[in-house]
Amino acid sequence: MSFFSVEQARPRLHRSELAVPGSRPEMFEKAAKSGADVVFLDCEDAVAPDEKELARKNIIEGLNKVDWGDKTLMVRINGLDTHYMYRDVVDIVENCKRLDMLLIPKVGTPQDVYAVDMLVSQIETATGRLNKIGFELLIETALGMSNVDAIAQSSPRLEAMSFGVADYAASTRARTTIIGGVSEDSVVLSDMVNGKNRQEFWTDPWHAAQTKMMVACRAYGLRPIDGPFGDFSDKEGYLSAAKRCAVLGYEGKWAIHPSQIELANQVYTPTAEEVNKAERILDAMAKAAKEGKGAVSLDGRLIDIASIRMAESLIAKSKLCV
Repeated sequence: MSFFSVEQARPRLHRSELAVPGSRPEMFEKAAKSGADVVFLDCEDAVAPDEKELARKNIIEGLNKVDWGDKTLMVRINGLDTHYMYRDVVDIVENCKRLDMLLIPKVGTPQDVYAVDMLVSQIETATGRLNKIGFELLIETALGMSNVDAIAQSSPRLEAMSFGVADYAASTRARTTIIGGVSEDSVVLSDMVNGKNRQEFWTDPWHAAQTKMMVACRAYGLRPIDGPFGDFSDKEGYLSAAKRCAVLGYEGKWAIHPSQIELANQVYTPTAEEVNKAERILDAMAKAAKEGKGAVSLDGRLIDIASIRMAESLIAKSKLCV
């Protein structure tokens, strides 16, 4: 390991993140009773311009009156390039003690985060707030992805980053209109051999961007979260997208419809089989250590010190899910 020490963000269970428009207060109670680990009430894209102020008022009332249990509560503020943003931050942070985090959209540079951090810090000092607000950042533009490493180090308030595939696709001029989906044009052809029919292999157009953001998150102690999958009638498509990111090292995924919550929880909860194997790895390595060995075979496969770290991480995640 590097001698450079990175402090890990505050740990929170973050398998599923439910998006709820601030303009739909009738949905707040249902969100509070849902199985989502994190709920964010939205001031931004899900709210029409002429409803922004009402949505903000709804959110303040909802955060203060609804019983949210032990859920992590977050608000997605409007972008820094709008005149709604400062009032979102001031009114909501000043008046909502139950608020845990802010979701900052379309972050392009570290300075974007600094600006919101400054405002929140002043409010916390002025109001004597003890529950420090955390930040989740939406990486959803080419500029943000280009600066993602610097952004990941921009504030001690940072806890997580989400990959916003829809706006990212628009920013990069990707040829798709499917939020989070793949494309039949994104294929690789096998070589032509003796005139035989060539095979097509579908590729994931978001893989490179998701990997880049994940690496930045893990390098600087943040939780990587995958964003929305637009077709909430496509259960198999959602599960496929969630599993691809879980394999990469993501901790959770957005749910833009209640039907997606359980799917996200299912994918991002370690299975009993995985936990059992992790425990067996720790037992085997403990035995190897007593025998003065740094590596040992388990089920015909080599395990070593790195295996311990992976096993411990999985077991810690499973304990949070109980």
